[in-house]
Amino acid sequence: MAESDSLGSVFQRLIARFGPITLQHYMGESNARYYAGKDPLGSGGDFITAPEISQMFGELIGLWLVDIWVRAGRPVPVHYVELGPGRGTLARDALRAMKRQGLAPHVHFVEGSAALRALQRGAVPEAQWHDDLATLPTDAPLLIVANEFLDALPVRQLVKTPEGWRERMVDWQVGQDGEGRLLPVAGDKPMDAAVPEHLLQAPDQTLIETCPGAAAAVDEIARRLAGQGGAALLIDYGYAEPRSGSTLQALKDHTKVDPFALPGEADLTCLVDFATMAEVAAAGGARHLGTVGQGAFLRALGIDMRAAQLAAAAPQQSPAIEAARDRLVEDDQMGNLFKVMGLAAPEWPLGAGF
Repeated sequence: MAESDSLGSVFQRLIARFGPITLQHYMGESNARYYAGKDPLGSGGDFITAPEISQMFGELIGLWLVDIWVRAGRPVPVHYVELGPGRGTLARDALRAMKRQGLAPHVHFVEGSAALRALQRGAVPEAQWHDDLATLPTDAPLLIVANEFLDALPVRQLVKTPEGWRERMVDWQVGQDGEGRLLPVAGDKPMDAAVPEHLLQAPDQTLIETCPGAAAAVDEIARRLAGQGGAALLIDYGYAEPRSGSTLQALKDHTKVDPFALPGEADLTCLVDFATMAEVAAAGGARHLGTVGQGAFLRALGIDMRAAQLAAAAPQQSPAIEAARDRLVEDDQMGNLFKVMGLAAPEWPLGAGF
């Protein structure tokens, strides 16, 4: 395959030879290509994350970790682990806040993108990098943070048809205008055995979404916490109660686009099912501290006080500081759409804000 090949043309040839591909395959390949060689963050990228909005976000995450570490007895050594750390901004701000309170953990990043690793190295040069969770150290408690990590993992979708439940696939079809395009279609293999019993007789067109990758990651986190001690914050946009329907979306240049129009060129994400993730964590042996809205969580940690401190130190920046705080906490911005799920080892204390 030539480097210049668009992923759309690769999918077209693959489908022509073998038939429609699963949505999980499509999303996995698309995001792998998307993240492989670019920095997607910031005003010049496709989206912006909470740590890039304000230092307050990372600082409060760091202080949350300090608080639960202190109440757990200040174990040493301890490891800070971040999954998908972006530019390293969250870690830099969190580690600075931790250091002021006497916590200096070893730093580990789980990151597959070479382009982002280079940026992370500039922000947090002492970090050690890992391709996945399997190579993280096993000798001490883990303080784990994952911000907008689970939402990019590939999902499976099952749709109810008149013939029964089928997996949602991606096909290449030529329209009346003569143009070919990728489109979602129902597969031909029965999938009723994969559907919860209470949904088997759901109305036609009912769609349910699962994320095997997110479940596997949360299971690994839970087992690590149960075996080593520690705590985790999983922060993402998602829902706390079970629901149906597709949540697949694509972002390019800070604008929503057709998820099937630009494979490998737009960021594909799905809402995280935190209710299911809590069940997975409990099955893995971790304690579910709670799942709350990001706004309520940050306010409980003192973001309003921190914003006032920053504004007093730099009055000329006060409007920008207030706008950043509002973006992080207000219900009509990130405050309610984003959720924070806390996990901990069974013997560790409860966490603030839950």
